[in-house]
Amino acid sequence: MFFKTFWRKKEKQQDKKSEIFGNLDSFKYKTNLELRFADLDVMGHVNNAIYFTYMEIGRTKYWQHAINWDWQSTGVVIGQASIDYIAPIFLEDKISMYVRTSRIGNKSFDLEYLIVKTVNGKEILCSKGKTVCVTFDYATKSPTTIPEKERSKMIEFEQLSS
Repeated sequence: MFFKTFWRKKEKQQDKKSEIFGNLDSFKYKTNLELRFADLDVMGHVNNAIYFTYMEIGRTKYWQHAINWDWQSTGVVIGQASIDYIAPIFLEDKISMYVRTSRIGNKSFDLEYLIVKTVNGKEILCSKGKTVCVTFDYATKSPTTIPEKERSKMIEFEQLSS
């Protein structure tokens, strides 16, 4: 009886709520993504591994639009990638991705991603992700300093302090 009484007096713990990386207004780049039937798993929603492909597509479009990265002189490799799944995406959903540079270091920078679907004119957050991008010299096979041209474009586009 003692254990039962003790157990009942315990406070119930609430599930942690997910946090958004900031409001959507802090993202200056948005692109639409096309769903493919091959993206779906047997449960009828987008397979979780595909979200990383969406992040790759989003960052490639972002780099072309915002930075016009010079791939001939300096490459970029992914040092770390993470994602939080919030809501499922189904074949009939219309999805978009927000991308931004949130940190610029000496040899690496962070990109953040939000994938949203539009339902009745309202954007619903489906996932939030982050990649640590490392500038890479393929000739020496080692990380290298972010080129000043690309650094300046990132700072200017995102209106970051240098």
